[in-house]
Amino acid sequence: MTLRTRFAPSPTGLLHVGNAYSALQCRQWAERHHAPLLLRIEDIDTTRCRPEYADAIIEDLGWIGLTWQGPVRRQSEHATDYAEAMERLRDMGVAYPCFCTRSDIRREIGRMGSAPHAGEHAGHYPGTCRSLAPARQRERMVRDAYAWRLDAGKAMAMTGPVLAWQDGQGRSHPVHIGSDVVIGRKDIGFSYHLAVVVDDALQGITHVIRGRDLAESTGIHRLLQALLGFDAPVYIHHELVRDAQGQRLAKRDRASTLRSLREAGVTPAALRDYLLQPDPHWPFADDREAAKRLALGKTTSLSHTVDR
Repeated sequence: MTLRTRFAPSPTGLLHVGNAYSALQCRQWAERHHAPLLLRIEDIDTTRCRPEYADAIIEDLGWIGLTWQGPVRRQSEHATDYAEAMERLRDMGVAYPCFCTRSDIRREIGRMGSAPHAGEHAGHYPGTCRSLAPARQRERMVRDAYAWRLDAGKAMAMTGPVLAWQDGQGRSHPVHIGSDVVIGRKDIGFSYHLAVVVDDALQGITHVIRGRDLAESTGIHRLLQALLGFDAPVYIHHELVRDAQGQRLAKRDRASTLRSLREAGVTPAALRDYLLQPDPHWPFADDREAAKRLALGKTTSLSHTVDR
């Protein structure tokens, strides 16, 4: 079997240090295993993704020294692949239309407040539309906006009680799905969960290397793979780069971007060397401090390398 991994950023902003760390983890694993590294641009979110950010991602990855094999796969160019997978799930009877708004879901969860273990349902969909009669579904689909949800209970019953995903150390993790997740968005008909599963299968990805913040999605992806008859990759979830307060770096918090670091005078070699040390940490107050300390070599270890 040919091993293969991928780096798959979303163009919702400029690449920041945490993204660069993840990209380098993918590259390091690929080099260690003499495996191809592919690049995918996950740009199906038309409300947040922008073409200029996709172009900037490619430029910034080139600056930091990341190379990849083959053409870049852009999800926005492959809607037919995801629509076909969505149709298969509907034909199997494991997807149903959901007409709830976010406020509807919050109210429904609120009504569960006096039920035993109600706190366990916080943030989860309570199944409001799961039992709508087919005639009622068709009637509402004509006039109301809707998303497609995966009937998790029915899907798990179809795939068997021992469904699990494997990590890089060969450990097995049983799949537990606590809610009917959205697999088809109202605006485009499919969601991140479905698109990424289809892409990994079509691209022959054997190892998925990504941050621990995405570990919770792995069970959903494994379930979709089982339903669609796809091979399951091995999943390696690396540590996250954190700031001086211990918070993970994120675009919404204006984390240092590769572009701003480049403009501050940081060199690609200095940044790579720093990011490939143990223990993720980004303690710098601003880009100028980062440039100064990286140039002088006065840094603490930062990254937790992937060695599986």
